[in-house]
Amino acid sequence: MRLVIARCSVDYAGRLTAHLPSAPRLILVKADGSVSIHADDRAYKPLNWMSPPCTLKEGDDDVWTVVNKAGEKLIITMEEVLHDSSHELGVDPGLIKDGVEAHLQELLADRIETLGDGWTLIRREYPTAIGPVDILCRDADGATVAVEIKRRGEIDGVEQLTRYLELLNRDPRLAPVKGIFAAQEIKPQARVLATDRSIGCVVLDYDALRGIEDDKLRLF
Repeated sequence: MRLVIARCSVDYAGRLTAHLPSAPRLILVKADGSVSIHADDRAYKPLNWMSPPCTLKEGDDDVWTVVNKAGEKLIITMEEVLHDSSHELGVDPGLIKDGVEAHLQELLADRIETLGDGWTLIRREYPTAIGPVDILCRDADGATVAVEIKRRGEIDGVEQLTRYLELLNRDPRLAPVKGIFAAQEIKPQARVLATDRSIGCVVLDYDALRGIEDDKLRLF
């Protein structure tokens, strides 16, 4: 990754045009070819960016031109470079789930029958091209079910499970695959989206799964 802090102006030319006037900014050039321009606010969201695949050309006139495959351009005019460094980050190991979420997955896999009588586990962390599915199992009728587990169930978790289901249903050995979104707490908006996509919602009781209280799950 290359980090450049510079006083610069930025122009975007593509489906629309946009201009960022001169100001000090952070420019990130990542190994995947993406280029993004950041201000010292807005949390993680860039002011402007170009997603890969794209090419970066640094002109002799201190003008950077980034072009993507659609011909859109991000033109960065450098006025003063305050910092320029490159760092090799290597392959990222990915997000490690917090202890409660990981333990929920382990407990539910060990007690998969709590989802229903006759349910059986196929595998935890079932691998796919876009990441592992938390639990893949079969219901009492032998249908394949993908279970996504969160500590707090929000819309992004439903979207993640939707992507897994789209991929899994392309595999004739597994299809048709149903989905269950399981969490200790499920936000109303996430529940509405899951229901709209025919995804079941299960509220998990952490203590009950550990055998501390009544072990029944509430299925809605």
